[in-house]
Amino acid sequence: MLRYRRDNETVSMNMTPLIDVVFLLIIFFLVSSHLARQEQQLELDLPDAATGELSTESSARVLTLNLLPTGEVSLAGVPTPIAELTERLGREVERQPSPLEVRLRSDRTVPYGDVEPVLAACAKANVWNIRFAVREERQ
Repeated sequence: MLRYRRDNETVSMNMTPLIDVVFLLIIFFLVSSHLARQEQQLELDLPDAATGELSTESSARVLTLNLLPTGEVSLAGVPTPIAELTERLGREVERQPSPLEVRLRSDRTVPYGDVEPVLAACAKANVWNIRFAVREERQ
């Protein structure tokens, strides 16, 4: 038996869930991009470097670690005491199997004695890919 479709019948789809998901994605990306920008905009007087390589995009996840002149450490924009740094880095290593890269941004006035415990915390958490953020040498 054949069924005939009437021309005035329209098939519609409920768009509300789709719109909800799109708005949630927009909000997520706005918040995450704001946090990433805020982390990079910390006013640090980075040391100059005459030689070195520009960091190329890789498949590694990048965590930014800021070492302020006051001795404070900030991991991914969150102030973190040195005592907790190893634990937080260890959780990041375990979270995903992809390699983890730590980008260390340190003010030029910070003595190496303050940088050394940060490097030791990275080593204890099995993070070996560490890059120092520097500025191209001024001329």
